[in-house]
Amino acid sequence: MRRLVVLAMAFLPVSAFALETDQGGVTVTSVVTGLDAPWGVAELPDGSLLVTERNGRLVHASGGETHAVDGVPRVAAAGQGGLLDVTLARDFSTSRTVFLTYSKPQGRGSGTALAAAELSTDGGRLENLRDLFESAPGGNTGRHFGSRVVEAPDGTLYVTIGDRGDRPSAQDRSNHNGAIVRVNRDGSVPADNPFVGQKGIQPHIWSFGHRNPQGAGLDANGTLWTAEHGARGGDEVNRVQKGANFGWPVISYGVHYSGAKIGEGTKQSGMEQPAFYWDPSMAPSGLMVYQGDMFPEWRGDMFVGSLKFSYISRLEMRASSVREVEQIESDETLRVRDIVEAPDGSILFISVGNGAVYRMTR
Repeated sequence: MRRLVVLAMAFLPVSAFALETDQGGVTVTSVVTGLDAPWGVAELPDGSLLVTERNGRLVHASGGETHAVDGVPRVAAAGQGGLLDVTLARDFSTSRTVFLTYSKPQGRGSGTALAAAELSTDGGRLENLRDLFESAPGGNTGRHFGSRVVEAPDGTLYVTIGDRGDRPSAQDRSNHNGAIVRVNRDGSVPADNPFVGQKGIQPHIWSFGHRNPQGAGLDANGTLWTAEHGARGGDEVNRVQKGANFGWPVISYGVHYSGAKIGEGTKQSGMEQPAFYWDPSMAPSGLMVYQGDMFPEWRGDMFVGSLKFSYISRLEMRASSVREVEQIESDETLRVRDIVEAPDGSILFISVGNGAVYRMTR
C-alpha cells in the first residue's frame, strides 16, 4: 500500500490535474465549486449534477452554472444533521424520481428521514415531495444520523441510520437507532424483512448494532456494503446481512475517546465481525464498489472517502476478504464526503474541505 500525491501538469486546464495511481495515470477535474458543506452527489442522464448541502440546499449544476432547487424538505440543520444524501431512482429517465435523506425536526429533537420527489424537467424544483420513512424519535443530539440511501436490485431502499450518540440504543430494536432499514418504494415495509411481525421490534429493520454508517453501496452481486465510523479506532467496512447484529457497542476494535475499553472486547457470539477495519480511525464517509468500464483494472474494488486524513481508500475485495491496497491523496481529496460511480464509468467525489465536486477520468 502506498499513499499518492497529485502533480499539476502545465499542459492541462487550470481545473484539471494529473494523478498517478498504482494502476496508472488519471485526471482529476473540478466540476462544481463554491459549495457549502456538500454531502451527497448524483449525476443526471444529461450530465448535470444534483448536490446536497447540509444547510438544506439542493444544488443543480449544469454547464458551469448552479442554482438552488425549490421544494426541498425542511431540515434540522444542526451538528451533523441537515440535508444529507441524494440518489436517483434507477428509472429516473422515465419517472424523474429522486430520493433524499435528511434530519427531520421531531419535537425537541430530530430523526433520519427518507423522502422522494420528482425533479422538474428544467431541474428547478422538486414536485410531489413525500416522506417514505421517518425514524422513531430517538435522540435530541445533532450526532450520528447516518445517512445513505441505496436502491437494491429488487427496488427496495436501504437507509443507514447512526446510533444518534446513544450507544445502547443500537442494540434496542424498538427504535431505529444504529440500524439499516429497508422499505419499499412507496414507504411500506417489505414482507420479507427479518423482524416483521415480531413484537416490540421495528419492522423496517434489516440489520442493527451499527454505530454511524456514512458510506453504503452495492457490489456487482447486489450485496450491500457499509463504511462506519468507530470511536477512537475501529472504523469498519461491513458486508450487510439480513437480520444480522453488527455488535455496537458490545464489541468494537476501537476504544472510547477517553481511552476506556468499549463493551466486552472484539468478539461475541451472535455478532458479526467487520470485513475490514481501520486503526487509527480515518473517518469514512462515502463508499462505492466500482463496476464501470473506464477503469477496468479497478472493477470490483471498493472506494471509501476519508474525512480525517483526506484521501480516497482503495480496497481489494477477493472472495470474503477485504484489504486496503492504496490511499489516493491530493489537494483535491480534502475531507472526502461522498464518492460515486458516474454513468460513463468516471468517478465523482465530494471534497468538503474545498467545497467542491471533482471528477476522476482516464
